[in-house]
Amino acid sequence: MAKIVGIKFKHTGKVYYFDPADVFYKKGSGVIVETARGVEFGKVIIEPKEVPDSEIVQPLKPISRKATPDDEARVKRNEEKVPAALKIANEKILARDLKMKLIDAEFTFDNNKVIFYFTAAGRIDFRELVKDLASAFHIRIELRQVGIRDETRILGGIAPCGRVCCCSSCMPDFRKVTIKMAKTQGLSLNPTKISGLCGRLMCCLEYENEHYSETFKLMPKIGSEVITPEGKATVISNNMLKLLVKVKIESGDGSLAFKDFKLSEIKVKKANKIEEVDDAENSKEIADLLD
Repeated sequence: MAKIVGIKFKHTGKVYYFDPADVFYKKGSGVIVETARGVEFGKVIIEPKEVPDSEIVQPLKPISRKATPDDEARVKRNEEKVPAALKIANEKILARDLKMKLIDAEFTFDNNKVIFYFTAAGRIDFRELVKDLASAFHIRIELRQVGIRDETRILGGIAPCGRVCCCSSCMPDFRKVTIKMAKTQGLSLNPTKISGLCGRLMCCLEYENEHYSETFKLMPKIGSEVITPEGKATVISNNMLKLLVKVKIESGDGSLAFKDFKLSEIKVKKANKIEEVDDAENSKEIADLLD
């Protein structure tokens, strides 16, 4: 076990672990730390606690010190310079007729470097642009090309669910999302329904994929014939959260009835024989899902 404190920086939802060195840091307080990018200002997200060694990337870097009011004022001044920096950079980009979209800028805590984030369809030769920007700002310049998902993470926004985008609020790293996840969850494959602000598949499809994948194996296939307490029926939809099966029952007079049954009440026809869905093995899996 090792004692850590969790720090979060701008432009990322990821929490980084640092060594508190026997000093208590209150959640929400500012700290100054040394990172690969230099001296940075961060916010305490996790107060000092012990975690297993397997969760830590050694060696843990120590926190340099607590942030002072002057440090926080410096961070605020750096943020206030961003709009003007973006305006100047956009002018230089237009002058060079470069096919790139400027997203954001960030001044390092020590004000020795400014980082510009941009997107582009391909590789961009921005060597001359760097010289132009260095002449305008008289500090080190870094141009960083990011993907479309990173653009949404940086800019943020309200997702289709009505909450702030996961990538810019709570998600540490991007995870692989596939169209198969949407199919397994029974979602509409309309791109507008399953895409986030970035235009790619919504990250939240991955969150519950494990549950849906296991439940999907237990549910009868759409269009298959099943036996219900009221006789033979055809499956028209499944509710994998409530473990309900909606079926279509045809009466002798030709009328149709649509009803919901619990998964445990259904018997599925397989290989010309009827098998109960709630056999010993499946009953245990269903019970686990309902817990």
